[in-house]
Amino acid sequence: MGRLLAITLAKRGAQVDLFDKGGPDASHAAARIAAAMLAPLAESAITEDAVVRMGIYSLPRWKSLIKDLSTPVYFQQDGTLILWHRQDASEAERFAAHLEKNCLNNAALHAPQTLDNQALRNLEPGVADRFNQGLYLPNEGQLDNRQLLDALAVELANSSVNCHWHCETNPELVRSLGSYDQVIDCRGVGAQSTWNKTSTALRGVRGEVLRLYAPEVKLRRPTRLIHPRYPIYIAPKENDIYVVGATEIESDDLSEMSVRSAMELLSAVYTVHSGFAEARILEMATQCRPTLQDNLPAIQIQKDKGLSDLIMINGLYRHGFMIAPAILDCAIEILEQGDSKTALDLGLKISKKTIAAGAEVCV
Repeated sequence: MGRLLAITLAKRGAQVDLFDKGGPDASHAAARIAAAMLAPLAESAITEDAVVRMGIYSLPRWKSLIKDLSTPVYFQQDGTLILWHRQDASEAERFAAHLEKNCLNNAALHAPQTLDNQALRNLEPGVADRFNQGLYLPNEGQLDNRQLLDALAVELANSSVNCHWHCETNPELVRSLGSYDQVIDCRGVGAQSTWNKTSTALRGVRGEVLRLYAPEVKLRRPTRLIHPRYPIYIAPKENDIYVVGATEIESDDLSEMSVRSAMELLSAVYTVHSGFAEARILEMATQCRPTLQDNLPAIQIQKDKGLSDLIMINGLYRHGFMIAPAILDCAIEILEQGDSKTALDLGLKISKKTIAAGAEVCV
């Protein structure tokens, strides 16, 4: 969010300083660990309608945002495949019924398609020997999060954003400098102390992810395996790289992946495709997703006499890449117009909408 906002504002003529406790590679950020799936229908089974609407809005926006970058970023919109083993058929029926209900309530969602074995073989031949049926969710997509972060770092330099890498700070200190008209806080879990001073508590939700090199697999699209205890996702990237995850733990622990999580992820992914048996484990990574009390994103605006205006953006939870363009456009509207019709239409929570547009911005 910080990089997207800094680039967008700089291109609109603002003077922008960006402070980041990490470096251009974003090695400290949850965004680097994410699978970056853009799947509003799949996520509709576990999240609110407002997040789904933001995801639908963001899909075409990602295309235009990536197109404007000087560095290529992998983007794919070939849908999501849902699979399940025979013993989990009842779970799959409940999941499918939930998706169909959500499609009836939101005409912008594309209805799921039921696949028999032949249809599954035509769509994703690599899994047809192990599964007799599945669901296809059309129009959903994904991007390569690490390529995007690198491309945004290049764009920051091209846009003359003054980047202060490896410079941890806080909005209170920056506001007290009196050098900026607006300060925008996009620190994720790093903003915990600031958010906890308000009535909206911020917490970290731990996630654990594998990155595998599996040249024998050849999955074409993000694939999700329904399971009552550990539903996994497999997101294929370029050059036979797969991002695999599932775990969601109510903890802000950033220690290494547990043996149990690794065993469950590896055993589950092997049941999807036998080619994962010879895959190479490139990385076992953990991070914490920034999450507000209701698991929904929010923008808070603070305007205090004698201080820079403060805009706090947080709570993107597990949907960061899926909804980031929607949050970006809402924040730009607030900065330029003092309000956001897009936020109202999408259901994004904004509190204290009193901010004046300015020429100098700190992200």
